[in-house]
Amino acid sequence: MKLAVFAYHDIGFECLDFLVQAKDEIIAVVTHEDDPNEEIWFRSVADLARRRALPLYQPENPNTPAFIDRIRSAGPDIIFSFYYRLLFSKELLAIPPLGAMNLHGSLLPRYRGRAPVNWALVNGETETGVSLHHMVEKADAGDIVAQKRVAIDRADTALTLYRKLTQAARELLEETYPAIQAGKAPRIHQDARLATKFGGRRPEDGKIEWEMPAPVIYNLIRAVTHPYPGAFTIHCGKKLFVWWAVVESDDRVREAPGTILAIEMGSGVVVATGAGRLLLKRLQLEGEEELPADLFAERQGLRIGVRLEAP
Repeated sequence: MKLAVFAYHDIGFECLDFLVQAKDEIIAVVTHEDDPNEEIWFRSVADLARRRALPLYQPENPNTPAFIDRIRSAGPDIIFSFYYRLLFSKELLAIPPLGAMNLHGSLLPRYRGRAPVNWALVNGETETGVSLHHMVEKADAGDIVAQKRVAIDRADTALTLYRKLTQAARELLEETYPAIQAGKAPRIHQDARLATKFGGRRPEDGKIEWEMPAPVIYNLIRAVTHPYPGAFTIHCGKKLFVWWAVVESDDRVREAPGTILAIEMGSGVVVATGAGRLLLKRLQLEGEEELPADLFAERQGLRIGVRLEAP
């Protein structure tokens, strides 16, 4: 069987690595050029393809007539997409006789769209997973081949959860590949009535609204902490990044949201929220070094009663 593999990120790396070991012919590996403005903390699909001497392509747009002709002439039986970031045209999807399949980082039909890992944490979900599905022109809407569930721990960040999903993605592909090879991949219809869709996240979406309850703010912080752009508030006219925090209580407090209630040496900085107290653990003022919150308070002169403001 001939495969065209469109892949990026760690999930793309792991799934491509499995397909290499499966010994079917990989006639094209299509990936992205890394964005110089993006923190590249994940493994390189391009490097893996080069090490394995696989045909490698990195087009800006895979849907041009010239590139579609190139894939068509290679004659893939199936197209796979593993965390590749661009949608495919109907002309590209029509090439392989066994169809095209995509690996998505949620339990479809929930969390269609971009950044499903981050959004699941922002929304306080306790479970997510990965879905392998047949591709159609509409993003993440095709029939499901199979899914694997993954529990979300209370201490998970986007990074730790993504690593869980990466392992689950490889396991799911390993389990379903024999049926795919035999041309018997299941087709489980998605119920569009249950679908939720979220867009990509921007750095400015990390702003903290102190009026929100402490658990909600905590979910935002863990969803966008390293290696993502981070949750932030404002101090002395600059962004103050909160890289880690824990919920100290979720009961209502008298003080205005954003007010510093305590500075606990060896522990952190306690801040009032719309419902409860949040213990800030690691802070970084824009342009300066990241510090434990108590040390940051000492160096920056934070005082009890100071109110942090959302932009």
